[in-house]
Amino acid sequence: MKDHEPVIVGALRTPVGKRGGRLQKWHPVDLLGETLRQLVEHSGINPADLDDVIVGCVLQWDQQHGNLGRHAVLAAGLPESVPAVTVDRQCGSGQQAVSFAVHGIQAGAYQLVIGAGVESMSQAPMPPSFKPGAPLGAQYSPSELARYQDNPLIPQGASSELMNKRFGLTREALDAFAVRSHRRATEASQAGRVKDQLVRLTEDPADPDSPIVAADEGVRADPNPEKMATLKAVFAADGATTAANSSQISDGAAALLIASRAYAKQHGLKPRARFVSTAVAAADPVIQFTAVLDATRKALKESGLTLDDIDLFEVNEAFGGVPLMFQQEFGILDDRLNVNGGSIAIGHPLGSTGARMLTDLLCELERRGGRYGLQTICEASGTANATIIERLG
Repeated sequence: MKDHEPVIVGALRTPVGKRGGRLQKWHPVDLLGETLRQLVEHSGINPADLDDVIVGCVLQWDQQHGNLGRHAVLAAGLPESVPAVTVDRQCGSGQQAVSFAVHGIQAGAYQLVIGAGVESMSQAPMPPSFKPGAPLGAQYSPSELARYQDNPLIPQGASSELMNKRFGLTREALDAFAVRSHRRATEASQAGRVKDQLVRLTEDPADPDSPIVAADEGVRADPNPEKMATLKAVFAADGATTAANSSQISDGAAALLIASRAYAKQHGLKPRARFVSTAVAAADPVIQFTAVLDATRKALKESGLTLDDIDLFEVNEAFGGVPLMFQQEFGILDDRLNVNGGSIAIGHPLGSTGARMLTDLLCELERRGGRYGLQTICEASGTANATIIERLG
């Protein structure tokens, strides 16, 4: 069975760009394609050995439709024999892509596979339902809406206010967490803790002499708590969720190279981490965010570990209330949670974030000499992913 144990042998991510910012000229296929190309190049593998490339992407229309993953494989210059598939588990799509890669190796179907994610929120049109106050999108059927007619389904932003109220999360706490996210991301960047996991990109893919994008664009080096406090709540007049304590709309890609133990040994690849457990859970689709708690409990149960065994936690900052809810529920100390900032500061290119977070978690475990890391992401309609990895070497 150990021959079929999946291990991470490579991980890269792009810097995350603001919507309409420094990565706006990159077609999402090329953004992911360049990430794949550099990942393969750095690893030294024979790309013809890749059994599959599994890609998470959410806004699958226009530039991002038609199995974006396959187009990215071809754009990267990888052999035509390399297959690819694109999956959508909303904000957890990149994490789910990695999980599917892990499961394929565990089943003996794969020996070498890439789990990745991408989103260009500059190029893919935003759905009208993303706007505050907009009605639910066309994906909600009459039967689904009828099921919840007594407790109606609502957009995620409005659900964030339900979460804030249920868990007693104040505007002051959310804003303070947002400030912390920016300060931690700034410190990590300035200390050089992120640079080694970044794909080298220029602003203009058509001009190799254009400026290099060497850092996450949305991070504010000097966040202003007083200015944050003046912003109006977005989703409820008496609410606490604002643009400043929510994740940013962004562009980015990330990819992890995952091999079986047997393949890694045979080809001289260094295993950097192993997958201890993966889990997916679902809960109330009205409040939408509590499934991260269930997914975490499932991943811990499967692993046989306890919260005390985990060195670092990464909880996606879709809204500031999500990691605060998680911290409150499980009693996690500040110095173990989102230690280098999260999506409030870094940005949240939807399909990419899960793979981005796992790349950052792996690299931080290596830097600290930590052993176990747990990552979880909330997803629209009340689902969530959780993954536990163990650093090796």
